[in-house]
Amino acid sequence: MVLLSTADFMEVVDWSRAQFAMTAIYHFLFVPLTLGLSIVVAFMHTQYYRTGEEYWKRTTKFWMKIFGINFAIGIATGLILEFEFGTNWSNYSHFVGDIFGAPLAIEGIMAFFLEATFVAVMFFGWDRVSKGFHLTSTWMTAVGANLSALWILVANAWMQYPVGMTFNVETARNEMTSFREVLLSPMAINKFTHTTLSGFVLGAVFVIGVSSWYLLKHREKRFARSSIKIAAIFGAVSAVLLVVTGDNSSRVVAEVQPMKLAAVEALYDGGEGAEMVVIGLLKPADKIEPGEDPFYFGVRVPKLLSILSFHDKDAYVAGINDLIYGDDDHGLMPASEKIERGRVAIAELGRYRRAIKDGDSDTAGEVVRKFSPETPEGREFLAEYFKYFGYGYLDSPDDLRLNIPLLFYSYRFMVGAGFWFVLLFALTLFFLYRKKGQGEFPRWMMYVMLWSIPVAYLAGQAGWVVAEVGRQPWTIQDLLPTVAAVSRIDAGSVKVTFFLFVILFTALLVAEVMIMTRQIKIGPKNDE
Repeated sequence: MVLLSTADFMEVVDWSRAQFAMTAIYHFLFVPLTLGLSIVVAFMHTQYYRTGEEYWKRTTKFWMKIFGINFAIGIATGLILEFEFGTNWSNYSHFVGDIFGAPLAIEGIMAFFLEATFVAVMFFGWDRVSKGFHLTSTWMTAVGANLSALWILVANAWMQYPVGMTFNVETARNEMTSFREVLLSPMAINKFTHTTLSGFVLGAVFVIGVSSWYLLKHREKRFARSSIKIAAIFGAVSAVLLVVTGDNSSRVVAEVQPMKLAAVEALYDGGEGAEMVVIGLLKPADKIEPGEDPFYFGVRVPKLLSILSFHDKDAYVAGINDLIYGDDDHGLMPASEKIERGRVAIAELGRYRRAIKDGDSDTAGEVVRKFSPETPEGREFLAEYFKYFGYGYLDSPDDLRLNIPLLFYSYRFMVGAGFWFVLLFALTLFFLYRKKGQGEFPRWMMYVMLWSIPVAYLAGQAGWVVAEVGRQPWTIQDLLPTVAAVSRIDAGSVKVTFFLFVILFTALLVAEVMIMTRQIKIGPKNDE
């Protein structure tokens, strides 16, 4: 283990966070298109199977090739992301590896294996296997891609809302007690549905946007309109469901991550019947006096935040100050008290380690009973002290304060984009099926369709900013902060790999864009 000064250690924390964030941002440029385009390709392949038309075969092969380019590069970034848990976050891996590792192992063994098995048949099985088996391979590749997302998102959801586990003081590790709770927690269900639906929407927007480029160039009109039709129907259903699951996700966050909700809404002082600022301009945090309106201006809707958070117009919504300084009227403990209780739990763990080292079995047994959920003494200690274990690593309550402007604006961009996509698909279907014009799109609409592609990518990134920045300072909500999760390694090695990964991932991204652009310019007619 590397011995580090406080300043050097915090440098390791900051660079490790930066490296993981950078890797995740690049990785999630590839994942959503994989999820969405795999389904669109499967629908197109189904059309070829049903009709037997070579035209649908060429259409399927074109979008399949685009999918394959994106799929291959996404795997490369995902593997590096998983390796970082062992290199940069070894304390985290030790503390919860028994739980976090389970869904990742399933993802590797089942879902990734499923993709790897059928993707080869999907790409190279034309005229080599039966049409039915080939179609099945395409659908199984799509299912495998989304199953991979399921297990990754289950693991991430557990970090946001840890359930189904108990702490083993003898190994200083959390151990899984209920895989069902981990898999079916409200956070896991909503995170999976909302994230995969966002990928479906991006895939649909991508197909519509690329197809509109062909229409603007007066090329491949039948191909473009057919692709738009499938993508628009698929996208419209996905976008509506995306809005619904977004509402469900907000309610789960309100219940289990109230600080994230308060920061996203720039709600400093909570209350009953809380209003919502739909859009506004925030004042700098250092210029906001206690009790002062944090906005220069804002469009407000009375009671809307209470309604969206708890489906009750008079429900109490805690603000940032309430969560830090406490609110006795609503049973909110001050963060300073949580920190003290967390330090008691950490001290007991240290007492156990010293007792084992000194051969003091009586003291060790006493501490084990305190951490046991099987005894009344243990249940009381776990509820009153270990529940706040992670707070014991914080220096002060101010460590809980989040980057409010980043969260506030990211959330509103994400939500606004979600409603924009509902409108985009509706307009697309309107122009596609209207009798007047026979499915022709106005030129302005084709440009709107094309330039909606970057909006979809930015919306996905904004969603992850809200999810991950809103969880800080926690690696695992309330249980393990980032300062206690990082490996004790030399900061220089993290810096070097950070810049190496920036160069590598940027090169991969540029390569993907160039290869995709080239294939799009070639078009489906020359696919053979």
